[in-house]
Amino acid sequence: MTKTIRLTMAQALTRFLARQMTEIDGAKLPIFGGVWAIFGHGNVAGIGEALYGEREALPTFRAHNEQAMTHAAIAYAKANFRRRFMAATTSIGPGALNMVTAAALAHVNRLPVLLLPGDVFANRIPDPVLQQAEDFSDGTATVNDCFRPVSRYFDRITRPGQIVPALNRAMQVLTDPAECGPVTLALCQDVQAEAYDYPESFFAERLWTPRRQRPDRGELAAAAAALKAARKPLIVVGGGVLYSGASDALADFVEATGIPVCETQGGKSSLPDDHRLNMAAVGVTGTSAANRLAEEADVVLAVGTRLQDFTTGSWALFKGEGKTLVGLNVQPFDAGKHRALPLVADAKEGLEELASALKGWKVPAAWTDNAVDGKAEWQAEAGKVTASTNVALPSDAQVIGAVQRAMGSDVIALHAAGGLPGEMHKLWQAGAPGSYHAEYGFSTMGYEIAGALGVKMARPDKEVVVMVGDGSYLMLNSEIATSVMLGLKLTVVLLDNRGFGCINRLQMATGGANFNNLLKDARHETLPDIDFAAHAASLGAIAQKVSSISELETALAAAKTNERTTVLVIDTDPLVSTEAGGYWWDVAVPQVSSRPQVVAARKEYDEKRKAQHVGD
Repeated sequence: MTKTIRLTMAQALTRFLARQMTEIDGAKLPIFGGVWAIFGHGNVAGIGEALYGEREALPTFRAHNEQAMTHAAIAYAKANFRRRFMAATTSIGPGALNMVTAAALAHVNRLPVLLLPGDVFANRIPDPVLQQAEDFSDGTATVNDCFRPVSRYFDRITRPGQIVPALNRAMQVLTDPAECGPVTLALCQDVQAEAYDYPESFFAERLWTPRRQRPDRGELAAAAAALKAARKPLIVVGGGVLYSGASDALADFVEATGIPVCETQGGKSSLPDDHRLNMAAVGVTGTSAANRLAEEADVVLAVGTRLQDFTTGSWALFKGEGKTLVGLNVQPFDAGKHRALPLVADAKEGLEELASALKGWKVPAAWTDNAVDGKAEWQAEAGKVTASTNVALPSDAQVIGAVQRAMGSDVIALHAAGGLPGEMHKLWQAGAPGSYHAEYGFSTMGYEIAGALGVKMARPDKEVVVMVGDGSYLMLNSEIATSVMLGLKLTVVLLDNRGFGCINRLQMATGGANFNNLLKDARHETLPDIDFAAHAASLGAIAQKVSSISELETALAAAKTNERTTVLVIDTDPLVSTEAGGYWWDVAVPQVSSRPQVVAARKEYDEKRKAQHVGD
């Protein structure tokens, strides 16, 4: 007879989570680093009580904003290369919906997070409950259905026994290299408190280790043949290289074959910036060294990347005549994009087996030498734009240079939306794998500080440096207080250009008038004079407004010794960005306009579109 234990559904859920394990560098660790929770009537009595009971084995953390705490959970998973992750629970209604943006972020970036929003009563007796949104034509619909399109797996728990298959499926998705992404289990609030006789075996400790898929022999042979025939091959690396732990395999492959490498936002730091064949950033925000090779490449080996438009220059960048794309990816959906030769495999396994298949083959020396020369030229350009300066309003690039000089490459540098991702992708000199942390798959404003909190939880031994604009800061800054409360020190560099400077530049580039982006161009009676340093200090941070690049470098040196989160504010120029490098990006310009600037921009746009390889 099966032995059982009587628990509420919420108690069973938390007990199960606490007993899921992983192994990293020979050490067995809980796979869940904890649960972020903001309690309300829809989860405080059920899952809240259950989390209290498991608080030693499954720690609970309190945040100030549901979206922010989920950002922190996602960043924790990314900083752990998807080997460990977290859960997040909210009440029903607005608390739950605040997590939807973060769920989409995790979905786009293929990152694991377990979302546990409260839901309506399964028994329907008290309907409509507080915060319930009623559908006039569907009695089963709740606001949590918004999670469906941005979850890899979604379930609504309406009976306590349903948690058994649901949690097993959730773990399969969270740990699968190909399916990995957010899981949402919507927890009906009455069911959270219902008791059920669960089998004791359900709570047995389980070890989850990464699956490493080896390539199909036929696909491997086709990929190797394409590379052997190449005269000008190029490797594009994405986040899959980091998640696979394939940096060493990549370095060995590059050194054996002489093929140059370029990196997506997600793949940056797969090789250290100072590797001679690392051309750094590729695409719209790429270096001249990388993009010049990408234009000429006859074979492009795309490893662990989903090939989004910023990587491909909206499919105008890879223009080599008769070029071949090889998609090395654990997810077939990505491996076969743009008519690529698919090589469905784990990045590490795929690179190692490709290396064996190519043993003794090397790219023509002229191509490798060309790459090395191009990198030297780019480094000279980058040095100019990041050099120290005395200008009153420095550029983002000059601030990046100051942070790099003061903090070095051993820190974890984090950023997200706006103009900083473009400048950081080109200019930041990353060190060890994972030392560059960008959220640019969903380009989510407000990710920066919350994400940095999650990174610090994952890597408490590292200095975490946040680069954030005033626009993102104003959207979501509350987790500064959480970082202070938890004793998790961050260094935040806040670049104040008084508005949405990146989109203002894009608006100008597409012929638009300066309108509604910079504060001065938005409807106003009085221009706000925001004291960001005072605001950050009110949240518990050490805060300072600096007036120059040299003063910023001095303040950054001091921040290294501070015991709690430090926020350094500097005014910057909203109109200046790095002209060197970069590539065209498809942003549609109106076909009809009364403004001559828009008409001219449309003419240029139509010409640029001719370079796109439709269906390629």
